[in-house]
Amino acid sequence: MAEMLARGRTMMQSWCTIWLANRGFARVEQAITLTAQRRRVLNAAGLIGPAYLWLLLTVFLPLLALFYFSFLTVAPMGGHVPEWTLANYGSFFRQEFYRTLMWRSLWMGVHVTALCLLIGYPAAWVLARMITGRVREALFLLVILPFWTNALVRTFSWTIVLRGNGLLDQAIHWMVPGAPVMNVLYTYPAIVIGIVHAYLPYMILTCYLSLQAIDQSLLEAGRSLGGSWARIFWKVIVPLSLPGVAAGVILIFVPVVGSFMEPRILGGSQGTMIGTVIEDQFVAVFNWPLGSALSFILLGLVLVILLAAYPLVRGRLGEG
Repeated sequence: MAEMLARGRTMMQSWCTIWLANRGFARVEQAITLTAQRRRVLNAAGLIGPAYLWLLLTVFLPLLALFYFSFLTVAPMGGHVPEWTLANYGSFFRQEFYRTLMWRSLWMGVHVTALCLLIGYPAAWVLARMITGRVREALFLLVILPFWTNALVRTFSWTIVLRGNGLLDQAIHWMVPGAPVMNVLYTYPAIVIGIVHAYLPYMILTCYLSLQAIDQSLLEAGRSLGGSWARIFWKVIVPLSLPGVAAGVILIFVPVVGSFMEPRILGGSQGTMIGTVIEDQFVAVFNWPLGSALSFILLGLVLVILLAAYPLVRGRLGEG
């Protein structure tokens, strides 16, 4: 009997030892896992930290400064003593001039974005699905060529093309002798042409990436099921390429609404937009508080438009 109790005690001690050992191993493994996770977090923070610090210093801090200026009567410079006020925001709602320019700028963003989509999407499809090799490389070079030139030089070059007796006018008269003078400069179409030329590569590149990622077997499956080209395009290609389209729309619409260089150079007296007015407040009138308030109103309207369109885009992405 005593021998059996001794064996039982020995077996119990062995089980306890094994259990404690396993528990110790689990704790050691958990500690190693936590250490590895902390190391990955620290490595990620070290890699992305400089980028976010740069964004903080160059984007968010200036925005906070402008937000502060928008509630002042005058800019706190040159010995001026500012006071708190909401009059700068009230000016936008009291004066129809600002609301008209805001509406016009939003429509300009819609027109430019729509033209970039109509031109850029077919071009991206050709680059992604219809050509390969050196021809594709040469066409890609033409797409990114506007990025190699200064924006100011690129915009001024359009004045040579669009003015009366310019390159466009001479080409039309060469093809159609006796045609009326084609002077597009200092008109709204001239502004749209110049901005489309500047932002079209964004739409082509983002759409190209989405179209290039579509599995060819999906298109072949649609054809094998008897689907027409139009049905395959609307049911397969468009939903799968929608992320690229959405990225291109955001990259174009947001900066175009606040454009001021192209409207001023190509539009002349017809190029007064909310962006040119904001520039004048900072550069010519030196009314930084009003310019800051108009900037944040524009930013707020753009964010509202994007948030309103987000559920629709999210639904289409879910369907895709």
